[in-house]
Amino acid sequence: MNDEAELPAGMPVGRVIAMPADTNPEGDIFGGWLLAHMDLSGATPAFERAQGRCVTIALDGMVFHKPVSVGDEVSIYAEIVSTGRSSIRVRVEAWKRPRNQAHARSERVTEGVFTYVAIGDDLRPRPLPPVAV
Repeated sequence: MNDEAELPAGMPVGRVIAMPADTNPEGDIFGGWLLAHMDLSGATPAFERAQGRCVTIALDGMVFHKPVSVGDEVSIYAEIVSTGRSSIRVRVEAWKRPRNQAHARSERVTEGVFTYVAIGDDLRPRPLPPVAV
């Protein structure tokens, strides 16, 4: 795929600047840092659909396409791809733009599908509410 011709999928759910403290020993942004931001941001549409508390139970198909550098602006996009009785699968993409290049094209750097489960006060799975029409 040619990222230059693509646009992010889903709605914007987060934006963060990669900082020096977030690097791995090689000087690139640590994958776990990016994964954590994607999980937090991907929960936004899950919480809205569940109308309440959710927990992350799985991560499928995580792909790191390109490294993220210190100073890059990372934008995260998410969309619900399917739901079950209590589960919500959300496709999450992270895109970067060099912060010092205001007119630079964004590039997709990471994508994955996160599965969240709606839980009740007893911390057990609960059915998703009906979709409002």
